[in-house]
Amino acid sequence: MTRPHKKPLTARRAGYLVCPSCDQLARRIASRGLRCPRCGEKLYLRKPRSVSRTGAYLSAAAILYVPANLMPIMHTSSLLGAEDDTIMSGVMVLLNSGSWPLALLVFFASIVVPLAKLLSLATLLLSVRYSWRTQLLERTRLYRLLEFIGRWSMLDIYVLTLLVALVQLRALATIEPRPGAIAFGAVVVLTMLAARSFDPRLMWDRQGQP
Repeated sequence: MTRPHKKPLTARRAGYLVCPSCDQLARRIASRGLRCPRCGEKLYLRKPRSVSRTGAYLSAAAILYVPANLMPIMHTSSLLGAEDDTIMSGVMVLLNSGSWPLALLVFFASIVVPLAKLLSLATLLLSVRYSWRTQLLERTRLYRLLEFIGRWSMLDIYVLTLLVALVQLRALATIEPRPGAIAFGAVVVLTMLAARSFDPRLMWDRQGQP
């Protein structure tokens, strides 16, 4: 006679909640009004409106990613003339000047990483929306990787700042920001908000493993 399969004991089934601000593990007690006993933050079983909020942030970031790469991010004025530069033209300037390590850094941090974050978050969001039943562990690891990368998201802005400073020092030029820089900064912030709004536990809830 086979024994019935028992569901694993999880924090949710045991009546515990995790504070989104200080990571305090707290037991669900109605008299506390679902507030963290340490910092007073409101607690939820799952992040409220996680899918819709993540989708909204992600859609806005994807839309702005196009002008962030096609529109000029800076206007350079020097004794030799004036020109507008996009991220890719800045990369080409660095390559032509022999600064290929910095060119690779700008290309990776400003083009590859934001695009990878957009595609990864879209994959996770679709997996929840359509209740994908495969590769749960791999998708969870992908989210953890996004969380780790998110700690370094402002590196993109720092790299662009470094690029502007380098051009200004080498060409004795005056640098002015252009709309592409605003769009790029918005992409960085929106992808951070999208990753923050996504609740990876929803992937497991769809599989009957809350």
